[in-house]
Amino acid sequence: MSTYAKKQGFGATLWDFLTTVDHKKIAILYLIAGGFFFVVGGLEALFIRIQLAVPNNDFVSAGLYNQIMTMHGTTMIFLAAMPLIFAFMNAVMPLQIGARDVAFPFVNALGFWLFFFGGVFLNLSWFLGGAPDAGWTSYASLAVASKGHGVDFYLLGLQISGFGTLIGGINFLVTIINMRAPGMTYMRMPMFTWATFVTSALILFAFPPLTIGLVLMMFDRLFGAKFFEVSMGGNTIIWEHLFWIFGHPEVYILILPAFGIFSETFAIFSRKRLFGYSSMVFALVLIGFLGFMVWAHHMFADGLGPVTNAIFAVATMAIGVPTGIKIFNWLFTMWGGSVKFTTPMLYAVAFIPSFVAGGVTGVMLASAAADYQYHDSYFVVAHFHYVIVGGVVLALLGGTHLYWPKIFGTMLNETLGKITFWLFLIGFHLTFFIQHFLGLWGMPRRVFTYLPGQGFETANMVSSVGAFFMAAGVIVLLINIITTSVKNVRVGNDPWGDGRTLEWALSSPPPFYNYKQLPLVRGLDAYWIEKMEGKKGLTPAEPLGDIHMPNSSFLPFMMSFGLFVAAFGAMYHGEHGTWAFPVLFLGLAITLGSMFLRSVKDDHGFHIHKEDLMDDDEKGVKA
Repeated sequence: MSTYAKKQGFGATLWDFLTTVDHKKIAILYLIAGGFFFVVGGLEALFIRIQLAVPNNDFVSAGLYNQIMTMHGTTMIFLAAMPLIFAFMNAVMPLQIGARDVAFPFVNALGFWLFFFGGVFLNLSWFLGGAPDAGWTSYASLAVASKGHGVDFYLLGLQISGFGTLIGGINFLVTIINMRAPGMTYMRMPMFTWATFVTSALILFAFPPLTIGLVLMMFDRLFGAKFFEVSMGGNTIIWEHLFWIFGHPEVYILILPAFGIFSETFAIFSRKRLFGYSSMVFALVLIGFLGFMVWAHHMFADGLGPVTNAIFAVATMAIGVPTGIKIFNWLFTMWGGSVKFTTPMLYAVAFIPSFVAGGVTGVMLASAAADYQYHDSYFVVAHFHYVIVGGVVLALLGGTHLYWPKIFGTMLNETLGKITFWLFLIGFHLTFFIQHFLGLWGMPRRVFTYLPGQGFETANMVSSVGAFFMAAGVIVLLINIITTSVKNVRVGNDPWGDGRTLEWALSSPPPFYNYKQLPLVRGLDAYWIEKMEGKKGLTPAEPLGDIHMPNSSFLPFMMSFGLFVAAFGAMYHGEHGTWAFPVLFLGLAITLGSMFLRSVKDDHGFHIHKEDLMDDDEKGVKA
């Protein structure tokens, strides 16, 4: 057995995952954690729909409903959609650009553990006095006045988790800029890599305003500052600006990787190069740029004035142009192609009308005058979910089926996949389409009940039934995952048969080092070019030689755990000072001690020798 095989082992243990800095294992960690929080957020959604199924329902109390509603939105945005997107970025992007690793493997692992401990901290609020109850946007007028520690869990949990996302985005940016394979120019990068690049740039600029807002509110809540206390000269609108300067780019942070997944899907299963590649790249960058110029459309009812409202209305409508370019290019990709309706392709095709519906209602909301009517009604709830579920969640489900064989080396069952698709799609439209009309009929959002005789009963019941269809679809997906894992039928490097980009040239799952020899990229759709020329593998850009890889480390886990511990001390310092301060200092000591160990540790990684690579190749050993 080779030195590499001895060092890595063939079955990943719990310790391997706790200490890994391998981007592919970190992708699996993001997939598991994000999947878990997705189920938690889904259960919270079901509780909301049970409560609203009939008028005057007492399934949950008003206070508990506010907590469930707040945690549903917070969990789905920050703890489910974001990490699941990061899972695909980690699993696919380094392979697509021909890299052996990400730029900062240690930082990559740290980013995951910060997200994970921030999410755990936030959800522990359920068991420690109550969850946050000021809505997922946590507007200052509600959050500062909220009793208990729920909002404090929100503030500290999102600080820890958000810092992990921020450093993850920086890592991806540096990786794409510096670690592309020879010949991989920017205009030869796959669309998913472009989506990762633009998304990471958005993260770099969008998360600092959120961090600042969370710090200011944390000082208000925990230390008696008055940044948002109107009676003391503060201003609650400052929070809304800071939150939405982050919050609207966050929508694009979620949807642009979804666009990337669907771009890959359309090209693969239409057996065609993506139509209008250059315009697709331009549209992606333009959406990212305009995404920072529209945040105040969330604040049309705040009284910012007609000039401000008009500017943000026009900017919001302008985003429809590059988005339309992408929609037409996806349609033209399918036009004249040899389309195969696999499970990922079904999600991609269904995404187009679903997302367009969300976009159309978005343009309606972009009109400041009309927004006064729609504002804080269920019309807004319907719009938002058509964009996020009809865009992001469909992409995550489609991407799971598309990339599952590349990540795990096994193929999800196509029949069960299509059952999941139809249950989820029908449930989604049942749940949210009718909510447009609920909003136009006058049903306000964020209410925990309503009176009979207002005309809301039938529509709410239909909406609640749809939610259970979606839940059934997710259950079928879980059954699919379990049965696939138990059967463990291995697949080859290109199980769909029509892979176009570099990741499909590697074994499934790829070896620890990704590429024995860095590939030479000779054009767009690099692997397709090699296949069309009858080659079995990639053209190497270097001779076979030793490969240097980073060592595993437990320190990212410990750094994140230290902040997790310190957060409890910071939160309870007022009423439980006798033990809270020691807990705070203990947590900070763990984090700072781990950072010190990292700085002094002589960690030069290890080498996989050329002879070992030759042994693996000759003996067919799959790492």
